[in-house]
Amino acid sequence: MIPLLHDFTNAPVLVFGGGPVGARKSRRFAREADVTVVSPEFVDESFGSSDEEGDDETANLSDAETVGSVELVRAAPEPEAVEEWIKRVDPALVVAATDDEAVNEAAVEAARDRGVLVNRADRSGERAPGSVVVPATVRDDQVVVSISTGGTAPVLSKYLRQELEGTLEGASEMATVLGELRTELKDREVPADRRRTIVSNVVNSSSTWTALRTGTSNYGQVIEDVLDEEYATEGEP
Repeated sequence: MIPLLHDFTNAPVLVFGGGPVGARKSRRFAREADVTVVSPEFVDESFGSSDEEGDDETANLSDAETVGSVELVRAAPEPEAVEEWIKRVDPALVVAATDDEAVNEAAVEAARDRGVLVNRADRSGERAPGSVVVPATVRDDQVVVSISTGGTAPVLSKYLRQELEGTLEGASEMATVLGELRTELKDREVPADRRRTIVSNVVNSSSTWTALRTGTSNYGQVIEDVLDEEYATEGEP
């Protein structure tokens, strides 16, 4: 499988299954997508909360609010009715998360026939073409790091995610620094080789990471300091 990032902003996502797995999946995709969950019953937990702390699949360091929505539809589709639900919702992604293997299989087949991405939650290991594995994710606003074992060892993904949480802190601020710094250097017509050196020095600076993580310096101040140092150095005899 090849990892990709997909923008689900305002895209429809159809989840079959209202148990804990279906709830977890709906919370995950409701960060961006408009989620429809079809199930005869729903577990007593939030399906659309933006609070993802403790989720086995994801961690959120930015406390971003849910952008999409979640609609719960109380229905118990038989396998032969699954295709009609997919036609009706016309989703960008189908999630098969019921405890009925026949319904899950029908969801996979119907999604594949319509060329729709599908995530089957009751299978691990090798997946059919067009399948999606939802990775463990560590997020610091605009910076996202995902970990996947191909669905074979979710507990390992969770462990690695927890190990990375502290490392990623401050990464969003650093990304902002680097992006704006590159633009400023281009505008000042700094040669490409020199731009790469300056940006590399910033991202490898432990003191800059510490300043951004502790809040003792914001991205604007970091950029100003770098530019001051660069042009002061240029002016030296």
